[in-house]
Amino acid sequence: MISALMPNYNRANVSFEHGQGAYLFDEAGRRYLDFGAGIATSSLGHGHPHLVKAIAEQAAKVIHVSNLYRVKQAERLAARFVETSFADSVFFCNSGAEANEGLVKAMRKTHADASHPERTRVICFEGAFHGRTLAMISATGNPKYLAGFGKPVEGFDHVAFNDIEAVRGAIGPETAGVLVEPVQGEGGVRPADLQFLRDLRALCDETGILLGFDEVQSGMGRSGKLFAHEWALVTPDVVSLAKGIGGGFPMAAVLAKEKVAKALVPGSHGTTFGGGPLACAAGNAVLDVILADGFLDQIQETAAYLRAGLEALVAAHGDVFTGVRGMGLLLGLKCTPPNGDVQNAALAHGLLTVAAGDNVLRLAPPLIIGQAECDEALELLGEVAEQMAAKTEAAAK
Repeated sequence: MISALMPNYNRANVSFEHGQGAYLFDEAGRRYLDFGAGIATSSLGHGHPHLVKAIAEQAAKVIHVSNLYRVKQAERLAARFVETSFADSVFFCNSGAEANEGLVKAMRKTHADASHPERTRVICFEGAFHGRTLAMISATGNPKYLAGFGKPVEGFDHVAFNDIEAVRGAIGPETAGVLVEPVQGEGGVRPADLQFLRDLRALCDETGILLGFDEVQSGMGRSGKLFAHEWALVTPDVVSLAKGIGGGFPMAAVLAKEKVAKALVPGSHGTTFGGGPLACAAGNAVLDVILADGFLDQIQETAAYLRAGLEALVAAHGDVFTGVRGMGLLLGLKCTPPNGDVQNAALAHGLLTVAAGDNVLRLAPPLIIGQAECDEALELLGEVAEQMAAKTEAAAK
């Protein structure tokens, strides 16, 4: 008999009762070090007092009013994003997939308003992940996610990642823009070359198409800057955000330059829950912490410390881990055994991680971690590596 919850998740048999900082505790009281952060979502960890207070206070006042009325929490949050980013205007929604849908619609509408309604196609990349809606699995292009859902939605062309000539060759009279992740999270924690991002900007300017970044995983401080594209000193036309933006509260956003944002006139796009008082109270609280003096610098220091430890781990356990990749606190270990097996072994040792494409174990801890949590994670990963190596040796006998 089917369970009451639909069977579309392969859930581990553990249920968490509460969390504190970088740790989660199951119903039996066992402590787990959370280096998955709800897939890069619990940006401030668990039980962060400032975030908890902001959500509780807002929930006691008003939770939802709809976008038929002004939402001052959203107005404040949008103004802060405009002040601290490339953007001139912001649209709030609920998930990364919804943000990417809005981004693509805005690209198409921008060209339609400029008397080029034929410009509807978006160039995406092999190894991408942009969400689970029908359009976004088509933007992703992975056969595994497309299987069983009929013909892919038209309008997406896929080329090799980090290959500017492949992008140039894909641009045609119907091309509206390019959508790229500065770091491909689901696709194997693969960073874009910074020069590739700069070349994309130049190519978009040359051909009159739009440059969009999917920063659902890489944004909100995870790279050590507010947005990962800042490392390339590139100004996009439009960016999608989600995951860490609400610290675990469901929230997402589309940030855009005026030439793109002005295309979304009343009636052209909308959302029931996006940009509500409670979500934006959470978003403002998260931004308070991330924009505080020294916080992003601390992420960079912690990320460098963790990466050095992971490189040493690879050097010591090359039969299990063969390389480190990623940016900031979005890092990946390339595995020799199946990464699902490594993930399960880590869970058994009390460390939460996330599998990614290309047989990579993804590490996306809360942004509030320090060296002590890094040391603990590295010790646990060392124990996992020894266990996996012993299992492989035993199987070979």
